[in-house]
Amino acid sequence: MKRNHRAQPSTRLFNWKWKRESPRNPFINAGAIVLTDILLNHLEHPEEEYLRFIRAITGNDSINYNEEVAISERENGYLNAAIANLLKYHHNIDNDIERVLHFYFLQCSIEMSCYDLSKAFLSFANHRQPFTFEDVTLTSSQVKRINAIMQTCGFYDEAGEFSYLVGLPGKSGVGGGIAAIYPLRYSVAVWSPRLNQKGNSVMGIKALELLTTQTQESIF
Repeated sequence: MKRNHRAQPSTRLFNWKWKRESPRNPFINAGAIVLTDILLNHLEHPEEEYLRFIRAITGNDSINYNEEVAISERENGYLNAAIANLLKYHHNIDNDIERVLHFYFLQCSIEMSCYDLSKAFLSFANHRQPFTFEDVTLTSSQVKRINAIMQTCGFYDEAGEFSYLVGLPGKSGVGGGIAAIYPLRYSVAVWSPRLNQKGNSVMGIKALELLTTQTQESIF
């Protein structure tokens, strides 16, 4: 009888025991949902305080949530809802699932311009200067590590390809925006709504590739 050499689905994915501190990577959905839960535990008015933070780092007090986008995200966010339920099952989030998802999708609905987005990333470009917001301070070492996670995880399953083509730490969003940094030099943001199969902006990646190619400068 001919043997079937096709790989069988692994059960290890479903048996993995998630600890409270893992996943803690905010650049993947599971980690972002865990951190949303942590913010709910530590902030008295999380939606208002998060918005105040975004306005402070961009210098734009008119930035706000897009409630219509947040509602649409919740109505179609089956994968994120499944992730949140799995996290809850493994005792990795404390709050009610709907409460966590509501705040998570609000974070995903922030509206800002490319200029605002590039300003939001300036603190990560200047990693030698501590990043401070109210009573919270990130050291230069911590910012450097955030940049390293951006480099390896900021583009879903296309992080390696982005490093190869562009050569900068960055983060993409399913709205078509991309922000990237050149350490100690600049932050840059681009936007184009057409996404590729990995969920990243097609023309946004191309624009940043042309930027580092024409300037002949990247972190590599």
